[in-house]
This record gives sequence, C-alpha cells and structure tokens, in this order.
Amino acid sequence: MTILIHQPDFGIEVEEKKVLNSEKDLVLDGGFVLPHANSFGHNFRDYDAESERQQGVETFYKTQHIHQTYDFVKKMRGEYGKLDKVEMSIWECCELLNNVVDESDPDLDEPQIQHLLQTAEAIRRDYPNEDWLHLTGLIHDLGKVLLLPSFGELPQWAVVGDTFPVGCAFDESIVHHKYFNENPDYNNHAYNTKFGVYEKGCGLDKVSMSWGHDDYMYLVAKENKSTLPSAGLFIIRYHSFYALHKSGAYKHLMNEEDEENLKWLHVFNKYDLYSKSKVRVDVEKVKPYYLSLIQKYFPEKLRW
Repeated sequence: MTILIHQPDFGIEVEEKKVLNSEKDLVLDGGFVLPHANSFGHNFRDYDAESERQQGVETFYKTQHIHQTYDFVKKMRGEYGKLDKVEMSIWECCELLNNVVDESDPDLDEPQIQHLLQTAEAIRRDYPNEDWLHLTGLIHDLGKVLLLPSFGELPQWAVVGDTFPVGCAFDESIVHHKYFNENPDYNNHAYNTKFGVYEKGCGLDKVSMSWGHDDYMYLVAKENKSTLPSAGLFIIRYHSFYALHKSGAYKHLMNEEDEENLKWLHVFNKYDLYSKSKVRVDVEKVKPYYLSLIQKYFPEKLRW
C-alpha cells in the first residue's frame, strides 16, 4: 500500500513566533498555542530547574545511563521482538496507559492517555489532512505499557526517558551526560568511538537505540504490518531521540530517507512537547475518529 504524504513548507510551518495576546506564548502557524511554561511553572525540558520532580528525574537518568549498554539492548530486542506477551487492539492498549505515569518527564505528571490525546488533537487541528500523523500522535507512547506487569513490569529506566544510540560514543548533548562514565561501554574501544560498530550513512534503522517504549512500539507496528508511512514509523522510534532532533547529533549515521523523515519528526516534536497540559481531552468524544484511523492503518488485534 502506497501512502502519499503532503510535504509542508517546513521552513514556515514549524516556525515558532510570538503572539501579542498571550504572555510569552508561542504559536504554530496552524493556530496551536505553545505555552511558555510546563505544568510546574518551569521551562519545558529544563532538567536543572528546582521543581518537585527534578531530583527524581536526575536520579532516573543516572540509572538509565549506567545500565543502557549495547549488550542490554540486544538482549531486550531479542526478548520483546518475539511479541508474545499479549494480544490486543491499539485502543485497548491506549486504555491501559491510564495506569502509567512517566517518572522521567519533568513537564507533566498526568496519565499517559491524556498526553496521547492532547498531542493527537493538537496535530489534527493544524494538519487536518494528515490522518496518519494524527494516529502517530495517539500511539507514539503506547510502548510505555512495558511498565505494566503483563509486559514484564520493566523498571522506568528501561522504558522511558530520552533515547540515544548504543554501540558508539555517547554524544555530550545527551541530558545528564556525566553519568555515562559509569556505563561499561564508555571505556570499551569497540563502542566508544564516533562510529563504533556502524558505518557512515548506514541509516538509523541499522543503529541500535537505548531500549525503551519507542523501539518497542516501533517493533510492534512494523511486525504487525502497520500501513503507516515510513515517516510515522520514524517518529515512533525516534521521538525521544533529542540528541538528534534537538541538538543535531549523530547525523553522520543517517541516510537520505532519514533526512526526509526527520523533517516530519521536527513537526511532530513541537506537539509532543508543548501540548502537555492539565486541560483534559474528552475521550469519548474523540474516540470514534481515532477508532476509524486505527482500522485504516492497523489490524484489529496486534501481537505485543
């Protein structure tokens, strides 16, 4: 199945600009207002701000950076790539996320189902014709079910947080980079050079990423034969890869398809980050629309 994607003028659509009627708020051209502060009154992704969650977030990243090794990722991909945990629909998985709160997120402590709907609805308003992008917004974090008992109840550091390549040097742009010095791969000459086990321009699909909800949901979508376009799968796998889409690191590993898909990831990221809010979406009101998209792009039941 071939899906044609309308390519927006990325130099204009993604531009953040000031508006006069809202104090220091930002707005996307489609009308979605980007709040100046997160739910705790701090700048988004401010890992140094003194907030009630900051200390816990830093502790989380220390643990994650120590334990996310090349061998660990290979082991987890092998185990979870079997997709033998549960069989259920996309919407059933969305409902499971009512039981999940992401401890790595300094911006929000709401149930994940609200973040998914907030993201999807914000995208829907600005890109009404890109239904694949609406659905990508809804499902991008579904892999966080790895925190639940039926999926192995993995620790938070193996499920959430910023992602990064393993098998090559840890770029200094990665949040709380200082804690990598306790990672066994940090001093392993096979894994601590610019390219490590990879080749220039090999393509990100050849690169092992730190294990978590992003890579898991990517595997679920791909192996269950989702008809989402490659840009949708790219967003799912790399939406937490801030070293790439915020800092521009690791571009030496990208190929031409990655370059095109990165444009859509930049669009998506604004909504993923800035749509987090205490204002809740009416789930029952929007549910029929998203069920229709699920039916279009996914089988009725999926292996997880």
